[in-house]
Amino acid sequence: MVEIQLKLKDWLFLLVCFGLGILAELSFFHGRIGLAYPLFITGFYFVIFLRYRLSFNHRRIGLLIMMVVWILAGSFLFIDTEFFYGLNIFIIPALVYYHLVLITSPKKLKWERLGFMRMLTMKLQEGIQYSMAFCKMLFRRTFKNMDEAAIQLVKRIFIGLAIGIPLLLIVIALLMSADAVFEELVLHLPNFIFQLSFQEWIFRIILVIIITLLFFGIFQVLHVRSKSKQTNDFQPQEERKRVRWDAVTAITVLVMLNAVYILFAAIQLPYFFSDGLLGGFTYASYARRGFFELLFVTLINWTILISCLKLVNMQGGRMKLTLKILYTLLIAVSGIMLASAYQRLSMYEAAYEFTLDRILAHAFMIYLMVIFAYTFIRVWLEGLTLLHFYTITALVFYAALNVMNVEQIIVNNNLERFEQTGKIDIYYLDSLSYTGLGGLLALYEIEPDYPELRTVLQVRKEEVNNAPKSTWQSFNFTRQEVTEKMMALKFTNE
Repeated sequence: MVEIQLKLKDWLFLLVCFGLGILAELSFFHGRIGLAYPLFITGFYFVIFLRYRLSFNHRRIGLLIMMVVWILAGSFLFIDTEFFYGLNIFIIPALVYYHLVLITSPKKLKWERLGFMRMLTMKLQEGIQYSMAFCKMLFRRTFKNMDEAAIQLVKRIFIGLAIGIPLLLIVIALLMSADAVFEELVLHLPNFIFQLSFQEWIFRIILVIIITLLFFGIFQVLHVRSKSKQTNDFQPQEERKRVRWDAVTAITVLVMLNAVYILFAAIQLPYFFSDGLLGGFTYASYARRGFFELLFVTLINWTILISCLKLVNMQGGRMKLTLKILYTLLIAVSGIMLASAYQRLSMYEAAYEFTLDRILAHAFMIYLMVIFAYTFIRVWLEGLTLLHFYTITALVFYAALNVMNVEQIIVNNNLERFEQTGKIDIYYLDSLSYTGLGGLLALYEIEPDYPELRTVLQVRKEEVNNAPKSTWQSFNFTRQEVTEKMMALKFTNE
């Protein structure tokens, strides 16, 4: 068990963590999250700067991660996209924790290697162990003047309260349902007791205490080196025991793959320079069936390429040059396949509709094109680090997706397609967040007599009218704007 020795400043910092725990409870456990997320991030980073006073390491990558965190947190206030809402609730805490461990770790630590992931896990375990040891120490100090029998008695009382209070509440609720006289007697108790909502407040107090202890424990162990392993032990030693692939075997595999891909690329070229479909294919048969297969093959190629770059033992100038040429060829044909998949999906969207899945697939293909381009540079400039670039690009790319407001892009494209074709799926727009509802309102202004549009809007307006009043934690500019438009909406011929 961890030995706890606290100074005055540690007790003061515990109070700071308690305030942070209260802020976390107020931010995340009072309905839908909006303004509360950037507010909590502000408080959390204020505590970080207060604790470490700008004595940080890995500042460049740390600054990038912090900017991404702020962008993602800000999306809860300015943008309403259901997909990223659920995703960011978990991604932001993970990034914040990653950032916190990173900037407090030694300068020599290689954050882009897998060994750093082990450090993240270890620090979390140490933080939890510290919190448990702190609770044990606090209990001993509180009852230090009591004999062992009295301490055991107090323990049993606490256990009895922990078990008995929930049972008591359940029993009272059941008895109130079973007997009207007992229910009337209970209901005549002072009103303020019920206004406090004991069940909810007990839960919230326990939640604040747990969050406080978790924050306090993690902050206390971040600047302390692990006793079991020094930081340098987290540097991977796979260079000594790395399995090496034979270059001739790799060349054989690459030649066979590239031969097939060159044939495929030759077949695809007529489609790139054609205005329509060749061979009598329908959009569904050409686009939908081929897209996922091409994307999957591209991912296989990327995996093979990275594995060869890491594991193939290149000896001799001719062997090295041959491998580099084959790598370049593999990247080129993978780019052609990505372009073909991108074109197929674009044709499918033009023929049918823009959806979140299709927009995200487009974005993912663009990301693959970027990392393939960098991998091409890495093939010829061996000093570059792949994982370093991939991580940074992924962070920037994900932040860009949040800033772009993907659902708004879907709405705009579908409205533009409606003006060209007269077709739109109002039920898909209705399945989106408030951004989709704003799209339905825009469609109503363009074509108020569109089939079933008025019915959908009437149902949504009734839902908005009957919805409980939004709290300050849930404030979001997009939701507020659409709600005001819904409240002001008046249907024609009413």
